[in-house]
Amino acid sequence: MSASDYRARIERFNSKLNAFVDLTDEPVGSGLTWAAKSNIRVKGLPCTAGCEAYRESVPAQDASVIARIRRAGGSVLGTVNMHEGALGATTDNEAYGRTLNPWNKSLTPGGSSGGSGSAVAAGLCDIALGTDTMGSVRIPAAYCGVQGHKPTTGAVPIEGVVPLSTTLDHVGPLARDVETLWRAMHVLADWGDAAPLNPAKLSGLKIGVWDGSGAVELTSAVARGFVRAVSLIEGAGVSTKTFEPPVYDYSRSRRAGLVVSEVEGALEHGVTEDGARPAGLSDTFYSLLHWGTRQSEEKVQAAYDHIAEVKVASAQVWNSYDFILAPTAPQEAFAFTEPAPANQADFTAWADFAQLPATALYSGLSKDGRPLSVQLIGPIGQDRQTLEAAAAIEALVGKPPMPPGYEW
Repeated sequence: MSASDYRARIERFNSKLNAFVDLTDEPVGSGLTWAAKSNIRVKGLPCTAGCEAYRESVPAQDASVIARIRRAGGSVLGTVNMHEGALGATTDNEAYGRTLNPWNKSLTPGGSSGGSGSAVAAGLCDIALGTDTMGSVRIPAAYCGVQGHKPTTGAVPIEGVVPLSTTLDHVGPLARDVETLWRAMHVLADWGDAAPLNPAKLSGLKIGVWDGSGAVELTSAVARGFVRAVSLIEGAGVSTKTFEPPVYDYSRSRRAGLVVSEVEGALEHGVTEDGARPAGLSDTFYSLLHWGTRQSEEKVQAAYDHIAEVKVASAQVWNSYDFILAPTAPQEAFAFTEPAPANQADFTAWADFAQLPATALYSGLSKDGRPLSVQLIGPIGQDRQTLEAAAAIEALVGKPPMPPGYEW
């Protein structure tokens, strides 16, 4: 589809979803069409990071990833909604409105890159950029039934992105198939060649199967879907073995990720323990950042130490496994009326801590029509190999369908 076709779909469907918040009026390019999460600077459009405080912040130059997209001939259609400050699970934004999930408008599209997931799922662009701190590319991809890739730390530049956590943030693409993720990564990571995607041969691969071993409570639909995906790869000749990430304690890791995010987020947004409250931050966002300012030096250091320990320990994993397969999230998309599950990021944060590439893959629908997802995690620096293996798994489990009512 052309950029003009996508703009027509945006005009038709966006009012039902509130995925896009600002649109460009630039000439249509000949390459892929992109959307950018609204914490990524696009010249001439507000870069709000989902905050009322930055509604009038219009950058004079593009973020590095946007500059690379333009050099590759891509069209940037606009910016998409997000959870305020990239710190949240629902993309129910007080300043810019609630973004809906195309599969069911009562369900959250996930956070914090919910606008990215919703836009791709509804077919409003080829690729949407998200940011991932503890899972915010992959969880919206899972909830919205599309594919998403969190790159190896440093593979994609984050210059020109309003950060939540400079330690943990990544920019990554969401798309409807792995081949488009591959094309996106050629641009974003500046791979410098036009090599086509060749799905990996699965037979003979050693893949660790990570299901939380009872410590992470999976919904019945996620558990059944994960068992099906494992069965399919085993049928393709993959050697599987149970896996648990070394030193990655779930409750400790949740705390560490939140402490680091809220401490670093407070610095970014000018929140101090005793200082005046910055204007334009919601009560919820401000309270989270203010909590970060009140943590003891010992607690903050312990959080950084745990993340460092996880990264060091992850290096030994690849002596025994080629890849790791896990659920993307322990649950399907949940309703806006429900509290956000505390364990949402239990399977995603490991790759952020350990700086590993990870691809979320649609893996079917639950009985009530909610998307299911698994993620493939690879060794540090092996984004290409991870996407090649992900493409082979995609061929087994199937590509994402369009949500009802959004067919081409």
